[in-house]
Amino acid sequence: METSNKVERLHVGKRLSEAAIHNGAVYLAGQIADDTAQGIAGQTRQVLAHIDRLLAEAGSDKGAILSCQIYLPDMADFAGMNEVWDAWVAPGHAPPRATVEAKLADPACLIEVVIVAAQHRE
Repeated sequence: METSNKVERLHVGKRLSEAAIHNGAVYLAGQIADDTAQGIAGQTRQVLAHIDRLLAEAGSDKGAILSCQIYLPDMADFAGMNEVWDAWVAPGHAPPRATVEAKLADPACLIEVVIVAAQHRE
């Protein structure tokens, strides 16, 4: 099996890239909502839509998620986040996941999600 040291980056900015792809793995930056006026359900839907878009662009999808870390500033939002997550996650492909309470960089953000996924082979 051939391996490559090549790293492909998507949506590279001054401070971070939205995604990096290396040896068949897709690493997403922490995803947050664009509209922080939304409650936990709305912000979670936005974040999951960002994840769907980035994974598709990287040649992957939610069924290939290898690990997920979810950060919530308030664990009181856990049930509301899970309701949206449960409707989104690929049946039979629920990934290993950790959910922790953490202060986020922007106090208006109610959720941040970090994903690692496998890239589909062509």
